[in-house]
Amino acid sequence: MSRKRPTVADLRAMKGKRQLTMLRVLTMDEAEAAERAGVDIVSVPPELVLNPQYRDAAPSLFTMPGENFFEIGTSDDFVRWAFRLYKASADAVYCSAGYATIKRMADDAIPVIGHVGLIPSRATWTGGFKAVGKTAAAAMQVFEAVKQLEAAGAIGAEIEVVPVEVAKAISERTSLIMLSMGAGTGCDAQYLFADDILGQNRGHMPRHSKVYRNFAAEYDRLQAERVAAFSEYVADVNSGAYPEDRHVVHMDPTELHLFLDKVGRG
Repeated sequence: MSRKRPTVADLRAMKGKRQLTMLRVLTMDEAEAAERAGVDIVSVPPELVLNPQYRDAAPSLFTMPGENFFEIGTSDDFVRWAFRLYKASADAVYCSAGYATIKRMADDAIPVIGHVGLIPSRATWTGGFKAVGKTAAAAMQVFEAVKQLEAAGAIGAEIEVVPVEVAKAISERTSLIMLSMGAGTGCDAQYLFADDILGQNRGHMPRHSKVYRNFAAEYDRLQAERVAAFSEYVADVNSGAYPEDRHVVHMDPTELHLFLDKVGRG
């Protein structure tokens, strides 16, 4: 039985009732896998949702495209960008820009997801890539940021690497749909990157990540197989083993004779 794609109203109605699942997916194959696995929400690159085949692969995924604010520009640029994505079937857009930009989109009825806590594109303001909100004063700043997003008209916020106690207290005190990336189960959804789940990430593995498969080893195996296959091909060409008679087409001898008469025999 096919699932119904949730609306913003549906997600709001589910707040506090069950944990939603969310993934960052980058490819059509990953989106299709998320659909078949029963994932609720996906974050995607804009070009993915703009692909006309996207909704064939992911008909029921609540889909949230996003880019860093400095890739898009001013508030007006964001509105044009968001309208194009919304028209292409995006359910909401991610925005790490300022509250005025979020309000500008919200005023035009674009569902917007903001970001609090560790915001990678703005990590310099909170001391780099580390947990945010570990003191009462810092936790209060996260709470105030959530309230400002709420006032701006956002529908939700990613809350990244914030102490679980703080994230839970905030989620209980806001109408926003809170998307936890390393902020515990007191929020409304758990958010991981497909790259980490699949073991494709060869670099630093965040504390909140969990690896379920080892695609990196499989990619290494496939690359070794590519090299071996290409090497065998080179060897076959050098030895004359390729091409064999079955790989080529022959001409009828009579037609060949006529052709050679026309071009002149060497």
